[in-house]
Amino acid sequence: MEACNATLNPSLRSWVTTANLSGSDFPIQNLPFGRFRTNSNEPWRIGVAIGDMVLDLKAAELINHSDMNQLLAMKKEDRVALRIAISNGLKEDAPVNHSAFEQSLFKQSSVEIGMPCEVGDYTDFYVGIHHATAVGKLFRPDNPLLPNYKWVPIGYHGRSSTLNVSGTSFPRPCGQVKAADTDAPIFQPSARLDFELEIGVVIGQGNQQGQPIAIEKAEDHVFGLTLFNDWSARDIQAWEYQPLGPFLSKNFASTLSPWIVTMEALSPFRQEFKRPDGEPQPLAYLSSEVNSLQGAFDVKLEVLIQTEAMRKAGLPFERLTYSNFTEAAYWTVAQMVTHHTINGCSLRSGDLFGSGTLSGPKPEQAGSLLELTQGGKQAIALSNGEKRIFLQDGDSLHSRAGVKSLVQFALALANVLQQSCLLKRPKFIFTDEAIQLLPKRNISSLKNRSKSKVFDYPNTSITQQPKN
Repeated sequence: MEACNATLNPSLRSWVTTANLSGSDFPIQNLPFGRFRTNSNEPWRIGVAIGDMVLDLKAAELINHSDMNQLLAMKKEDRVALRIAISNGLKEDAPVNHSAFEQSLFKQSSVEIGMPCEVGDYTDFYVGIHHATAVGKLFRPDNPLLPNYKWVPIGYHGRSSTLNVSGTSFPRPCGQVKAADTDAPIFQPSARLDFELEIGVVIGQGNQQGQPIAIEKAEDHVFGLTLFNDWSARDIQAWEYQPLGPFLSKNFASTLSPWIVTMEALSPFRQEFKRPDGEPQPLAYLSSEVNSLQGAFDVKLEVLIQTEAMRKAGLPFERLTYSNFTEAAYWTVAQMVTHHTINGCSLRSGDLFGSGTLSGPKPEQAGSLLELTQGGKQAIALSNGEKRIFLQDGDSLHSRAGVKSLVQFALALANVLQQSCLLKRPKFIFTDEAIQLLPKRNISSLKNRSKSKVFDYPNTSITQQPKN
């Protein structure tokens, strides 16, 4: 692993000069994987982000195909070898095959960046103990956590068809809602639209049905992590969730970052996984020495908002909340993988896990508006004088994450559009400023389609621990 460790050297620099800039999302130590294309008529290509560029792996002769799910299924040793080859070709000092790499680079602003892979199945976990406790207190003040929470990594199966890449807008969902003082529900647009700050876990190698993945091998089946926002309609959820859990309140849209940060890139930022004194220890199948020593990840998380009024006034996004993966999660990535398969369930390359809402231990670190507003009872004041209890039409949110200044996760951004609950397609308007930010090859097709609304957002990243 010495060669792999060399790719993580903090002093390593790239001949792609934008990768060396302070605050760059994609320095040479990161090298996240995603998919892109130069026009909408061609198949997706596999790329790695470096600075403000994306490297076409097939064109650089690093792979011989363009199937991301096939790449995800690589054995760990082959994945490590690919990372080393990419780093060797991009490093500033004596790069390997420099000419081929240089000819295989594209400006990220000139291409369309899509979903990082084809997601076959999506499971949303509930590992954020501070979120689970805070939400539980809203409904069961004397017993916020149900008896199974500290023994079982709770999860439910979501809907992969409405997973969207960052930057995709979605209409406000409609459904049945019922007020406490009424006898019957009504059908209407959700008035309590919320976000959920999460980490996505992308499965690499799968397993055969009937062959559980032991926790000692669990991370060998994980390609990497990404940012994830599981949008939620709280009023629809409150009426529908018993007895089987959420349905229409969750399956209308989820937003995924376009880049997967590999487990190798995250290896310097591992932390000890340790339960507080007095807490039950995991059952034997969910416990291993390696998981205890380094099963957690020191990933800082943040959510920012820009309302329509802020956008019109030229005001930037402002922070709603922040947290940390290690502090928020009661279960590790490896434990999620092992528990998911312990009954014989098979996983496939490209399957996605959502971590569940990753709220921190402090009230201001809540990973959802449901918590930040105390169940809708206390409005949040924004810097321009506006207030929010839940999301309004025209609000844009983006999540971002990072570990120190070496590995950053790309933004997971979406905008809430008005929904009338009529069975017709609404019309939206593009602004010239927003269109200029789009990849050049996409502008004409988007003008013609007019199906999505695109807004400006800052190209920023977390480089320091957020201040309290």
